[in-house]
Amino acid sequence: MTGTNEKVLKKLEETVGKDWVVTEREFMENYLQDETPESVRPSAANDLILVKPSSTEEVSQILKLANQEKIPVFPVGGRTGLVGASVPTEPGIILSLERMKKIEIDRQNLMAIVEAGATLGELIEASEAAGLFFPLHPGDEGAQIGGLIATNAGGVRAVKYGVVRNYVKGIEAVLPTGEVLNLGGRLIKNNAGYDLMHLIIGSEGTLCVVTKAVIKLYARSKFSATLIVPFQRRFDAIKSVQAILQSGVVPLAIEYVELKEINQAAEHLNEEWPVQEGKAQLMLILTAISEDELLSACEKISEVCEKNGAGETVIAETKEEQDKILRVRSNIYTTLKPQMIDILDVTVPPSRLGDLMNAVDEIARKHETHLPVYGHAGDGNLHIHIMKEEDKPPDYASKVKREIYDAGIRLGGVITGEHGIGKIRVDEFALTIGEKELSLMKGIKKLFDPNNILNPGKVIPSG
Repeated sequence: MTGTNEKVLKKLEETVGKDWVVTEREFMENYLQDETPESVRPSAANDLILVKPSSTEEVSQILKLANQEKIPVFPVGGRTGLVGASVPTEPGIILSLERMKKIEIDRQNLMAIVEAGATLGELIEASEAAGLFFPLHPGDEGAQIGGLIATNAGGVRAVKYGVVRNYVKGIEAVLPTGEVLNLGGRLIKNNAGYDLMHLIIGSEGTLCVVTKAVIKLYARSKFSATLIVPFQRRFDAIKSVQAILQSGVVPLAIEYVELKEINQAAEHLNEEWPVQEGKAQLMLILTAISEDELLSACEKISEVCEKNGAGETVIAETKEEQDKILRVRSNIYTTLKPQMIDILDVTVPPSRLGDLMNAVDEIARKHETHLPVYGHAGDGNLHIHIMKEEDKPPDYASKVKREIYDAGIRLGGVITGEHGIGKIRVDEFALTIGEKELSLMKGIKKLFDPNNILNPGKVIPSG
């Protein structure tokens, strides 16, 4: 935005109020990065303006102005992403919707009407206060609803209820040209025309700015339990996942962790992981409407796992115990982050997850390194950390990453299951997409954003 004149700045201040336009870089440092590992995180540009609107109308005026002046706009949420999608990589406007955080709970329709700046934690709290349940838990409750929708967030609890796409029933969004779209609503079924709403979900801020959403909620289950099942062999743990799903029990979450990394995460939080048996472990979350149903599901899972060589299943029933276990699991990334170069989230058909892990082991042996793995076993979504190695050549990380991606693709997978493409995966995007698909995506981007002002350089490769 080099050379932006005072007229643009004045119009922004007139739109949102002078207090909500920030030009001093020292006061916008927190908006210049996300949770992407520093080794691969893109650098923020200079000559940026941070703007904080309070309404959809203000968002519309900002985008209309930016489009007229051809100024790039970078929508940001809680900046919890891992692929640099919200980093402002060109001079322009940083658009934060943090002031737009109203939440209305519609108990009759089991839905919430949520502004984009509300956080995941705030939605969970409001839902619980109304006796309802929002199952999704990507890990960081500081993530904002607009960002969750823009990235189609997943996380731990996706086995039973799915990812963000499965919850969104309606969207209010502003196009780069300033027009406001209202798509869907408080509906269970909607088969009217092309589904533009689902095109927007997961578009990573490149097509429009989500300002409000209608989110599906569920009746809160009265009973829940978290199980930790230890195994001596990873093969037995992964084999048990498919057996559990085929048994008729559908857990809220099925996570695979390894003892070394989960103990590190517990120590990082000054906690203790409750199970020290077995190198490989499954963490499962169950919910039920009755105590008998819950106990029956726990027994069935224990039986299935015992047939596959599991040790004694440990069951946490109190909310405090369950919250602690989830908190430790959610902090593995934070614990390992200072020592890592990158985190991958390759996804394969769930039945091929063991094959992917074996391939990762082979790649680690080839490069004489350790590649910590854990992830959403019920979804086939594996998180693989490429760690810093002082004695490795400069291209070590890129070679390891490409070999892991190639292995995932050979197994019928994709390079990302939940983190998205953002900025740092753009060059590899072509590995899993055909030329015609890419051409269609470029056409969609051009149709929504004719001047390419929204999050330029993200998701879609240039050229």
